[in-house]
Amino acid sequence: MDYRGLFEDAIDTLRKEKRYRVFADLERVAGHFPRAIFRDSADNAREITIWCSNDYLGMGQHPDVIRAMQETAAKLGTGAGGTRNIAGTNRPLVELERSLADLHRKEAALVFTSGFVSNEAAISTIARLIPNCLVISDQLNHASMIAGVRQSGMEKKIFRHNDMAHLREILEAAGKDRPKMIVFESVYSMDGDVAPIEEIADLAEEFNALTYIDEVHAVGMYGERGAGICEREGLMHRIDIIEGTMAKAFGVLGGYITASQPIVDAVRSYASEFIFTTALPPALCAAARASIEHLKSSSEEREGQQRQAQRLKEILTEAGLPVMPTNTHIVPVIVGDARRCKAASDMLMEKHNIYIQPINYPTVPKDTERLRITPTPLHTDEMLFELRDALVKVWNVLDLPMHTDTSQLTAQALNSGDLVLPTNGG
Repeated sequence: MDYRGLFEDAIDTLRKEKRYRVFADLERVAGHFPRAIFRDSADNAREITIWCSNDYLGMGQHPDVIRAMQETAAKLGTGAGGTRNIAGTNRPLVELERSLADLHRKEAALVFTSGFVSNEAAISTIARLIPNCLVISDQLNHASMIAGVRQSGMEKKIFRHNDMAHLREILEAAGKDRPKMIVFESVYSMDGDVAPIEEIADLAEEFNALTYIDEVHAVGMYGERGAGICEREGLMHRIDIIEGTMAKAFGVLGGYITASQPIVDAVRSYASEFIFTTALPPALCAAARASIEHLKSSSEEREGQQRQAQRLKEILTEAGLPVMPTNTHIVPVIVGDARRCKAASDMLMEKHNIYIQPINYPTVPKDTERLRITPTPLHTDEMLFELRDALVKVWNVLDLPMHTDTSQLTAQALNSGDLVLPTNGG
C-alpha cells in the first residue's frame, strides 16, 4: 500500500478543483491593525492591508486587552496546568464565566477552548441527555453545529435556510409532545444575513422546543452591551442556550455557552470535549474578560465598524461591483467562479498589497464564489477608496462581471439543489 501516494492524490484533487488552501504568512503589528507584514515563499517582507479578519473591532490589539494578558501572565504564568477537574479552575476563568453570564443575562456560562468545540460539545450533550430528542437544524448552520448534531446520535431534520413555513411543517409533524431542539445562528457569516429569531422563538414556544443559537459572528458587534442580535432585538430571555466566541469581535480565543444553571452544569458534567481538555490559560481568560467588559460599556467600536461597513457597501456598489446586499458587517463581493475568485485574491495581494481570502465551494454554493470583506473601525476612509480602486482594476483585468444582481444568488443556488456542505464559516 502506497500510503504516501494516497495522501498526495488527495491533495492533488483539491489543487485541481482549486480548493487547496494556502495560508498567508502574516505578522500583525500591535497598534497598526489592519496593517500587517506579509512574507512570501522567499521570505520577502512587505506591508499589506488585511480586509478579511474576524477580529471585527480590532480588539485583539486594544491596549487594555494586551495589558490584561501581559500582567496576568507575569503574575500567574502561562498554562492552566491541565483540565479543570485535575488542575482546578484558575481565577481569571471564574471571573470570565461570570462576565459572560452577565453579558447574556443568563444564570451560568461555560468556557471551552474554541467556538467549534463549544458547539460540538454542547449540542451533542444537550440532545443526548433529552430522551427521543429531535434536533432541527438550519440548512446553513456552521460545520461545528452540524458536527454536534451528528455526534448526538439523535434524529435530525434540516429546515430550509430561514424558512419559517418549512420549520413549522417539521414541528407540526413532530408534534408538541416530542422533545425537540431548534439549532440556528444569528448572523450567517458567508452571506451576512440574520435569522428571524423572534419567529423561531414563537414557534419554539408553540411546539414546546428548546432553542439553541450560535451568536459567534454577532457577540461584541450588536446590542447595547455587545451581547449580539438577541440583545439588540430584546430576545435573550426567549432563547434557552446562547453560544458565542471570544475569538472574533472580542479578539482573543475560546468559545462558550450561556444558559440556565442546570443546562450548563449538565454540559460541564457530561461533555467529554470539556472534561478531558486542558483549560484556557489564565492570561487568555483575563484578556478576553477585559475585552468583554470594555465592550459592555463602549459602543464606539461597534458604531465605527457599522459606519465603515455601510460606507464600503455604498462605495463598492456605486462603482458597479457585485456586492451582495446585507444588513450586517459582512460585505460579500461575488465572483461566481472558483478559479477566477482565487485569481482575484492573488492579484489583490501581488499588485495592490491587499489581503482578502477567496471563499469557494464547498464553503459557499457553486457559482456564488466570493471575496468576503469585513471592514473594521480601524479601516480609514482612505483605505476604503484604495480597496475600491484595487477591486475595479482587478475586475477589469480578469473581465469579471459588473453590475450583477446578487440579491437572490445564494437562495437560487440552494434551491437548485447545490446544498452547502458542512464546512461553512470560520
